[in-house]
Amino acid sequence: MIKRLFPTLSIFLMFACGQPPKRNCEDFKTGSFSFKATINGEEKETVFHRTLEMEIDEFEGKVDSSSVRWINDCEYILKNLNPKNKAEERPIHIKILTTSESSYTFEYNIVGENKKFKGTAEKIED
Repeated sequence: MIKRLFPTLSIFLMFACGQPPKRNCEDFKTGSFSFKATINGEEKETVFHRTLEMEIDEFEGKVDSSSVRWINDCEYILKNLNPKNKAEERPIHIKILTTSESSYTFEYNIVGENKKFKGTAEKIED
């Protein structure tokens, strides 16, 4: 009985686990992107333009620049180039979790903090 159960259970687990999430991170290293988040019940949009070494964010009419340091193909660190306070001095770690044709889902947190957030960015231009 046990000898029959093990192969059946193995086959079931192979199908139940499925494929790992698709991650073509290389397609999203550079370009222009849109990220929407709900802040205090209101949807807000950030548009950002990224090269391999720099990211420029536009949010509510304000422009901010950050350096980009890639850790690997799917993870990078953003560091604000012109911080206006202590909070803006802290770098942000971003990890791309999954990708599609025109967007990617990512996880981000302030370096050194455990609380993580998720978001999805849409590519609007190469």
